[in-house]
Amino acid sequence: MASPKVITMPGNIEPEVYHCYRTYTPLEIDGNLEKPVWKKARKSKRFVDLVSGRPAFFETRLACLADDHYFYVAFWLEEPDLQAQLAERDSFLWLENDVEVFMAGPDCYYELQINALGTIYEVFYVWQEALQPGGFFDLPEFDLRRGKVDVLGGFQDSSRYGRHPRGRRWAFMDWDFPGLKWAVKLDGSLNDSSDIDRGWTVELAFPWSGFEVLAQGRPLPPSPGDIWLMNFFRFEALEANGRKIEPSIGWSLSPHGVYDSHWPELFARIVFLKELI
Repeated sequence: MASPKVITMPGNIEPEVYHCYRTYTPLEIDGNLEKPVWKKARKSKRFVDLVSGRPAFFETRLACLADDHYFYVAFWLEEPDLQAQLAERDSFLWLENDVEVFMAGPDCYYELQINALGTIYEVFYVWQEALQPGGFFDLPEFDLRRGKVDVLGGFQDSSRYGRHPRGRRWAFMDWDFPGLKWAVKLDGSLNDSSDIDRGWTVELAFPWSGFEVLAQGRPLPPSPGDIWLMNFFRFEALEANGRKIEPSIGWSLSPHGVYDSHWPELFARIVFLKELI
């Protein structure tokens, strides 16, 4: 079984640890987090600034659960002005308010973004050094001659390339997580700044059958005590005095010490437990 490479990480970062409990309660994915099982789930600590680690000024928390078929994620998001404009799938959602899920394997990672309209954006990344003929990722879905493939840390992103020791990664832009379910629920009025909103919730279900390329041989569903590297982010596009703040404010479950969500080694440690809720 492959193991993550040893990478020198920026700053003195201690990744957050989150314990994921099991459930036998079937979940209807509708964005409603008033379900009894989510009320019993262990909520994370308040999200923190991606760079400094200071608490985010809008309340943001998540919870995770697992059963034999799915890995579930829920977000609770305070938001006084619900805004979302991008409705086409795989739009660049980081340009407005969104939440993001990153899940890593030893030589790859997956990114999901979702906004308050329920629009999603997905990308699967493979480190260039790992995509070799005859290797684990020598599969039709990762054929560079097919589909829409970009490079993260390429010529147009030299600062990010120079930042991570593993360098460039292939970004498979048309990769979709098999069987993914998602929903959002709003508590307020969307795209109406004349009132004060309360926030929104996000509910996600990732089938374990879709984790095979991320697992790279690890058991699915994870065995009790298994640890996966995942992180969860919120980006907030804010305006002040008639000017947009650039870049967007970034918050996360586990801080990175740099304004870069693409550091798998800095992701939170998700520990899977056998205990039920």
